[in-house]
Amino acid sequence: MMHSMTENMMIKSIFKAYDIRGVVDETLTEQAVRQIGHALGTEAQQRGLTDMVLGRDGRLSGERLLNALAQGIVLAGVNVIDVGMVPTPVVYFATKHLQTGSGVAVTGSHNPPEYNGLKMMLGGDTLYGDMISGLYERIVKGDLHTAQQHGVIKTLDILPVFLEALLQDVKLARPMKIAVDCGNGVGGVAAVEIFKRLGCEVTELFCDVDGHFPNHHPDPADPHNLVDLQNILRTTDAEVGLAFDGDADRLGVVTKDGQIIYPDRLSMLFAQDILQSHQGATVIFDAKCSAHLAPWIRQHGGTPLMWKTGHSLMKAKLREVGAAAVFAGEMSGHLYFNDRWSGFDDGLYAGARLLEILSRQPQSTDAKEVTRVLNELPQGISTPEINVKVKEGEGPHIVELFKTHIKFDNAQVNTVDGLRVDFSDGFGLVRSSNTTPVLVLRFEANDEAGLERIKAQFRTGLQRIAPDLNVTF
Repeated sequence: MMHSMTENMMIKSIFKAYDIRGVVDETLTEQAVRQIGHALGTEAQQRGLTDMVLGRDGRLSGERLLNALAQGIVLAGVNVIDVGMVPTPVVYFATKHLQTGSGVAVTGSHNPPEYNGLKMMLGGDTLYGDMISGLYERIVKGDLHTAQQHGVIKTLDILPVFLEALLQDVKLARPMKIAVDCGNGVGGVAAVEIFKRLGCEVTELFCDVDGHFPNHHPDPADPHNLVDLQNILRTTDAEVGLAFDGDADRLGVVTKDGQIIYPDRLSMLFAQDILQSHQGATVIFDAKCSAHLAPWIRQHGGTPLMWKTGHSLMKAKLREVGAAAVFAGEMSGHLYFNDRWSGFDDGLYAGARLLEILSRQPQSTDAKEVTRVLNELPQGISTPEINVKVKEGEGPHIVELFKTHIKFDNAQVNTVDGLRVDFSDGFGLVRSSNTTPVLVLRFEANDEAGLERIKAQFRTGLQRIAPDLNVTF
């Protein structure tokens, strides 16, 4: 008994807000994953669900962790459909296409090579928060159902079906020349084929799947990881550059002149395009996005809705709002199309939809018009995400104190996710990270003076309520 409890103690830290994540063979062991599979299978069985889709990214540990997970799930009498090594959005697609509503992507996303994790769906719900910690409780209590007849594991090649669906949906106005950086992530199994079949000439960067990630970290949210793509755009005749994270559910974009078009600005372009045929529809975005986004959505006939950061929380909100919500975008690069696609975050599909819009611009050697369309999207001067370290569990408390005690004049205050304060010329945001013990801050203004003024208000506010914090922004 002692033995099994310590195993359970060990895995507590891997149960995160939106997924399960840990260092392989240290916190995320095959045995832990088998137990999680057993718990998921039990949960599925209690909800009357019979089948679960499993897929994995290109990490070195992916295959054995997927097998361990499958062994746990079938113990509970639930069947497994193993779709193999595919991008995370292909797993989401498979749960819709096969009408299981349930599936797990075994993925470490953009984390370092030694990590892996699980993104989970049951009955159409993406698991987060209490649903994830509930799996931990179930394992600790031993509340696991072992069926007299185990489920069966079958394999299915779903990738061609995904490609067909995407290529049926997206059409380019003309062939384009593009550069694609998969960062040696699993996007490499599909990206080049998608874009070539759409009629593009593709310059490939690191599109071979390699779980060692020998070239750069597969995270397009970090500008350092886009340098290779920027260089390629400078030296070839590619018109635009697309980058994908480790499991290809996020998109990064670079222009011909080397500008990074962040996802809140991409969301403007997508919203404008979709709202032309869906006047009055809702566009959802997270609290980190530019202050220029909501007015832009209104200007193009849509209803802006600010929501919490996190792919699980976004998908829950999309489900709640339903067909009225045509698109959602997060600053992190998770982009959700709910007009012609099924409302899940899909970097590959987002890349294709971007090209559909850009291909309407005339072709030129300097890609002038394509670049103009992207660079003309409104933007302020903004900070990257600023992380301020706090003690474990202290973040939410500090944010609550901040909300209660710090007052802002002539500003609109939004508490949907931490505290976001919008002024006439910019905004400041402080929220507690759901994944690490840090406060996350972001600032934007129309000019440097405004940026400094807003930062100073947040800085003095934080110093007042938490004097021991190391506030250096």
